[in-house]
Amino acid sequence: MTAMTTATNQRRVLLANPRGYCAGVDRAVITVEKALEQYGAPIYVRKQIVHNTHVVRTLEERGAIFVEETEEVPEGAIVVFSAHGVSPAVHEEAHRRSLKTIDATCPLVTKVHKEAKRFAAEDRDIILIGHIGHEEVEGTSGEAPEHIQIVESPDEVHKVQVRNPDNVSWLSQTTLSVDETTQTVDALRERFPNLLDPPSDDICYATSNRQDAVKAMAPECELVIVVGSDNSSNSVRLVEVALDAGADAAHLIDNASLMNDSWLEGVTTVGVTSGASVPDILVRELLDKLAGHGYGTVTPVTTADETLTFSLPKELRRDLRAE
Repeated sequence: MTAMTTATNQRRVLLANPRGYCAGVDRAVITVEKALEQYGAPIYVRKQIVHNTHVVRTLEERGAIFVEETEEVPEGAIVVFSAHGVSPAVHEEAHRRSLKTIDATCPLVTKVHKEAKRFAAEDRDIILIGHIGHEEVEGTSGEAPEHIQIVESPDEVHKVQVRNPDNVSWLSQTTLSVDETTQTVDALRERFPNLLDPPSDDICYATSNRQDAVKAMAPECELVIVVGSDNSSNSVRLVEVALDAGADAAHLIDNASLMNDSWLEGVTTVGVTSGASVPDILVRELLDKLAGHGYGTVTPVTTADETLTFSLPKELRRDLRAE
């Protein structure tokens, strides 16, 4: 019997901590909110500011207009770049269209962009571990497209072609599974023994912390429910991590209304967590719904304390100070 196991069959919830908003998401959402207050609606946002349906809908109600491409923004208007980052080509297009830009890219993503530029300046082949089509990967690869090739998993490593096997480095998307990324790096190092690591881990602290919390509670759970949107990479990874760590079942839901009551059949312990772009109100709504099904006992499972915060984008700070 483990420390978290109860002596009875009482229904309960294990609540992962940390969960929900990370510093980069908090900064990005506040950026749009402050921009609306400072400049008035509409404020344009390229792509989803963060990958969460509830957040996007709430900001739309306040006057944010989300567009897919910069060319959809009227000339001279204000546009916020999302937390996932953009390529230099997007910045250049915004400049050509005389747009006032506010860059809400997460500083940890910006760090990866800088690493890509440095490795490219050294004329290295760069293997970027990430998901093709994800905004963050598109932004990072856009920093040095002639040097970067994308690998999604260890199974793809054999396809990599480089100019000099002794002059290869790797980077990664910040929201990946820590364990799978390690496997991919190991496979790359087998092919390229002199593979150069980034100066520090690219997978962000929040992604790692949320995965660690799920790993701690999943062995106790017949069911883990992850609150998050389908296009949220870190949320999808939490489902995978829960299953790998021993949960009998795991599901991703955007909100409590999407929970299937049949999932609870025969379940004593439910694990609950949320992706890094999820406001805690959505978790509270799920806990209320679970309480209605008899899962009223909630026990936190804490594996880390997060205190990091990021300042707002410099463009917005300047105008707020002027005010």
